[in-house]
Amino acid sequence: MRSLETTETYDVVVVGGGPAGATAATDLARAGRSVLLLDRAGRIKPCGGAIPPRLMRDFDIPEGLLVARITSARMVAPSETRVDMPIEDGYVGMVDRDTFDEWLRARAAEAGAVRRTGIFERLGRDESGTAVIEYRTPEARHANAAPDRVRARMVIGADGANSAVARQAVPGADRMRYVIAYHEIVRAPTNGAADYDGTRCDVYYQGALSPDFYAWIFPHGATVSIGAGTEHKTFGLRKAVAALRRATGLDAVETIRREAAPIPMHPLRRWDNKRDVVLAGDAAGVVAPASGEGIYYAMTGGRLAATAVAECLDSGDARALATARRQFIKAHGRVFFMLGLMQRFWYKSDWTRERFVAMCRDPDVQRLTWQSYMNKELVRNRPVAKIRIFFKDVAQLIGLARP
Repeated sequence: MRSLETTETYDVVVVGGGPAGATAATDLARAGRSVLLLDRAGRIKPCGGAIPPRLMRDFDIPEGLLVARITSARMVAPSETRVDMPIEDGYVGMVDRDTFDEWLRARAAEAGAVRRTGIFERLGRDESGTAVIEYRTPEARHANAAPDRVRARMVIGADGANSAVARQAVPGADRMRYVIAYHEIVRAPTNGAADYDGTRCDVYYQGALSPDFYAWIFPHGATVSIGAGTEHKTFGLRKAVAALRRATGLDAVETIRREAAPIPMHPLRRWDNKRDVVLAGDAAGVVAPASGEGIYYAMTGGRLAATAVAECLDSGDARALATARRQFIKAHGRVFFMLGLMQRFWYKSDWTRERFVAMCRDPDVQRLTWQSYMNKELVRNRPVAKIRIFFKDVAQLIGLARP
């Protein structure tokens, strides 16, 4: 362990090298800040891996990182009714998180960030009040050696839903709501086998597979993610995924790995400590309700955190840190609110799930859903279509329309 006299000092230490942390590190390094990107490495987050076209545009993601291009989604009701939702004139990209996240970290290093593998342990202070980050490298952990230290003028906590940075620095972070996501990565069958289509995402709204969320089959090129999520800690996700694989004929393909992790379902009310720490990504709770989509929102949150930190470094005014959350909610709060309402109502029983899938058959619903998803904002035009959707929703709720 270095003495504080010889401890390195950085403008910013970013804890966590996922999409949020790597994006923040890249932006700050490109702006000329000294940045340490601290990542634990060796762990792949369970994730469907979907990225919309806007993410690729906003964050300059090359198409070569895509392992699949999705051109439709299939919604499956409790009755096994299937509704296909084709994407008009476009596609949703799919990435493998191990390759994608490493590419983002490498880009941060190319921009000038210092990469280091280690596990964050503690945020302390030196005599001047400057943040001191304690972490252990894999070698230090193996040898049971003392932690290393670095100083940081600013800290970005992007270390996941169970963020240690958040718990130590930001009041209220311990009250994060989340679902547990579990998936199995399997070898992809040939197209047509087991009704599998490598250009289609299958989403199962069935209480037997998830009492409050959904289950999925997402193509990843040579592999497939088969998973489910729930807030109910006693629900058997492994059994649910096994049942889904049996029902779809995907129990016969090779299982490559199994992964589970908490996925936050609501942004925290506070992202900063009003001094020198701000959160981003899952640590801030920015995963979309209902869909569980997180990569775009994580990278957006990382960029906003970087902007807030840069402003704070320039001005010395810690109030700048609060702009990260404020700007995120201004841009995406309405979408998160609507998706939260949708999840709480439509996912609560198989009766409502049946009607939710039936609504997805409507062309207006499909068009507005994909336009909102692809562009990451609620569609503000097409008022006549929205009125039609409203009355169709009411008809579904009171049972006038057939599911």
